[in-house]
Amino acid sequence: MKPKQPPPPLFSCAFFRHCTQSVLSPTNANPPVLPLSPPPPPPLPPPQPHSEPSSSSNTSQSFTQWRFSHTPISTNPSLEATQIRRQSPPPPPVIISDLQELFHVAELQLSTGDESDKVKAIYMLQHSLVNARSAEGGASVSCPPAVMRRVLNCLKDNDVAKPATKVLLALCLGECNRHVAVEEGAVGKVVEALVDLDGGAVAERALAALELLCTVAEGAAELRAHALVGPMMVEVMRRVETTRGRENAIGILAVIYGGAGGDAVGFAPQEEVARVVMLAMQGDCSARGRRKGAQLLKMLQENERLDLSQEVG
Repeated sequence: MKPKQPPPPLFSCAFFRHCTQSVLSPTNANPPVLPLSPPPPPPLPPPQPHSEPSSSSNTSQSFTQWRFSHTPISTNPSLEATQIRRQSPPPPPVIISDLQELFHVAELQLSTGDESDKVKAIYMLQHSLVNARSAEGGASVSCPPAVMRRVLNCLKDNDVAKPATKVLLALCLGECNRHVAVEEGAVGKVVEALVDLDGGAVAERALAALELLCTVAEGAAELRAHALVGPMMVEVMRRVETTRGRENAIGILAVIYGGAGGDAVGFAPQEEVARVVMLAMQGDCSARGRRKGAQLLKMLQENERLDLSQEVG
């Protein structure tokens, strides 16, 4: 007799043939007893106190440290505001053709005490006074003393010294404004501002305004009575870079030494003045500057203040 063959598997395909051998197979006579509750989770690994942080954590931490280490912390709010103001460009020009309205608006802005209002007022005066439409008929309009006083105070402010010299020179072109400026102490303030100004265009405009102020008798007398005007003008003559600046400086020295009574004898070194004037005349100097210099040297000889025979030789 042939032995009895086992029954064929429940799943004859190759993919499910292993299911009959599983412990959960329906053909298994002794299925295992399943637990009623799930097994407890495996215990967590103990913390590692000296574990190294990940690369992403290191990158984030290093970036945070770099950002704070490279960020300046300002403890002086006024200094920070000054630096921001110096880096900011000048405000857009505002031109007012009517000079009475211009001076009124400028006086209101300059009297607020706000730094931004002062800058806006100075630039508004600069663009309006230099503009050709504002110059028409402006000789009869006098600048208010309050505006002139605040413009003069801006000469020693590095932020607005450049436009302030333009405004002062434009105002001094009118004879009525020269008297106002002299009454507000413009001569002394310009002399003190020249000490800190460089020898470029800003100093040239300040010298031109000072020479115009000397056309007023009170202004010339105040210039001769200033104790620092002699040494200061000698130093300005040495460092001035423009031909117009040298010409204006020679004209101011002529006013100092040409005054009656010899008020400037005790303040200005005559030999040093003659030396720098002759050097300026031999260098880059305009024809009008050379004429002014020749008149000054002749004036020193006629007044017997200086013997130029050795200097000329």
